[in-house]
Amino acid sequence: MKIISPLIIVLLLIALAYFGVAAGLTALFGVVIPYIAIVIFLLGFVYRVINWAKSPVPFRIPTTCGQEKSLDWIKQNKVDNPSNTLGVLIRMAFEILLFRSLFRNTKAEVSSGAKVSYGSSKWLWLGGIVFHWSFLIILVRHSRFFLEPIPGLISLLEKGDSIFQFGVPLFYLTDAGILAAVTYLFFRRVVAPQIKYISQPADYFPLYLILSIAITGVLMRYFIRVDVVSIKALARGLATFQPNIPDGIGVLFYIHLFLVSVLALYFPFSKLMHLGGVFLSPTRNLANNNRAVRHINPWNPDIKFHTYAEYEDEFRENMKKVGLPVDKE
Repeated sequence: MKIISPLIIVLLLIALAYFGVAAGLTALFGVVIPYIAIVIFLLGFVYRVINWAKSPVPFRIPTTCGQEKSLDWIKQNKVDNPSNTLGVLIRMAFEILLFRSLFRNTKAEVSSGAKVSYGSSKWLWLGGIVFHWSFLIILVRHSRFFLEPIPGLISLLEKGDSIFQFGVPLFYLTDAGILAAVTYLFFRRVVAPQIKYISQPADYFPLYLILSIAITGVLMRYFIRVDVVSIKALARGLATFQPNIPDGIGVLFYIHLFLVSVLALYFPFSKLMHLGGVFLSPTRNLANNNRAVRHINPWNPDIKFHTYAEYEDEFRENMKKVGLPVDKE
C-alpha cells in the first residue's frame, strides 16, 4: 500500500482537476490555486531556510575525504578537505552542480558466504543528475511563457535542448531525460529490496507527481493540440497580477497547472527541501581549519566560576570546626 496509496492520491488529484474544470471552475484552477501555491511555497521555503540558519553549529563538522592542511611538506587535498572559504566554494560547486559525493558513493551488498562486497553506484548518480538538470532546464525554459520578448539566453537554451531535431515541434532532450530519470528512480525503489524496505509513501508521492507533470507536459507538446497563445496570455496575466481566463485552453493544461501547484504546495514540507538545505549543511559549507583556529561555542552561557580559594574563604570556619584541612588559617 505504501507504493499504491500515493498513486491513488495523484490519480484523485487529476480527477479533481478534470471534473472541476468540466464544472466551470476554471478561475479556481487557473488563478486562485496557483496564487495560493506560490505564496505558500515562498513563505514555507523562506521559513525552513531561516529556521535552519538559526540552528546552532557549536563546532566545525565538515565531512572530509582527503588530507587535511597540516605541515608544509604534507600535500593538502584542497577540494575534499578545504581549509579556507575559496576551497569551500569550489567544493560546494562540485557538490551542487555535479553531485560529486553521490558520484563517489559506493553500494554495499552481502554476497554468497556472508561476505560484504562493495561496488559502484554510478547509475544512481546518472539518474539523479539527469533528473535535476532536466528539471532545472525545463523550469527555466518555461519562463518564455511569462516574458515578452523572449530573452536571448532562453532562446539559446532552447536551441541547445533541441539540438537533435526530429520534425515539428522541436524535440527537447530534457523531456526524454526527465521521463527516463524519474522512471529509473521509481523502479530503483521498487526493485531493490533494501531500498524498497526503507521507502515510505512520502518517497513515492513526489515521484508520481513529477512523473504526472512531465507526462501531461509531453502530451500537450507532442500529441494533444493546445492553444499556446491562450496559455501565454494566462501565464502573463498571472505574472503581472492581472489574471484572466482566455477561452480555448484545454482541460489537459489545467490538470498540468494544478499538479504543478500541488508540487509547489508540497515542496516546503517534504524531502524536496534539500534544494535549500544543501546550502546550509554544516557538513558541506564549513572549512576544516580546526588545527589552525580555535572555535568557541557562541551559544554557551556565561558561567560564574567559584574557585576553591573562594570556596574556602566562604566556608573556612565551618571547615575548621569539623576538622577539614584548609590552605589558609
